[in-house]
Amino acid sequence: MTIRLMLADDHRMLREGLRRSMTESGFEVVGEACDGLEAVSMADQLQPDVILMDVTMPNRGGVEACRLLKSTGNQSKIVMLTMHADQEVLTNAIRAGAIGYLTKDCSTREIADSVRLAAGGDTVLSPHLARSMLNELRKLEAPRDAEEERIVTRREEEVLQLIADGCSTPEVAERLFISQKTVKNHLASIYQKLDARDRTQAVLQAVRMGIVSLS
Repeated sequence: MTIRLMLADDHRMLREGLRRSMTESGFEVVGEACDGLEAVSMADQLQPDVILMDVTMPNRGGVEACRLLKSTGNQSKIVMLTMHADQEVLTNAIRAGAIGYLTKDCSTREIADSVRLAAGGDTVLSPHLARSMLNELRKLEAPRDAEEERIVTRREEEVLQLIADGCSTPEVAERLFISQKTVKNHLASIYQKLDARDRTQAVLQAVRMGIVSLS
């Protein structure tokens, strides 16, 4: 089934380039918004599968637009696009409900692959953004005691570590020689144990608790 994609960016040339490249990659671009309020209105009307949302836009930025959409129950998966790896913006985007975070210097293939993963419910991060964000959290939050480190099983720790390294569900399954279904079962257990709603929250909580580390 063709993934229905919406673009939200105040730069016309960038939108046109994204529309052309994403259409060539097999996506159906159903709409283009030039500011935050238009993005919210258009997304409510079109209900796209995925929204590529610029962080910096007039009439509500991308993070605020994301927050507004999620508050209304919109089910579109939102992938934020940013020029710079701003730690505060990334953290706010997570809290707002975005599922992906990419820098605009990503290749067309990387963006297309990220949109496909996001449509399937996987969290996507530019590798250096993931490392920067998790590294910063390690500096800010000291690991808790050993008791908390044993909340998850050793296998779940392995899954979490690979997720923290930026691996997708298929990649985790391949590296651990288990099925994708088993990976998803582990993730469901992890979400419950760490009181997380998705991969991003689970990894952030695991880093804060000292369960996973960065290589």
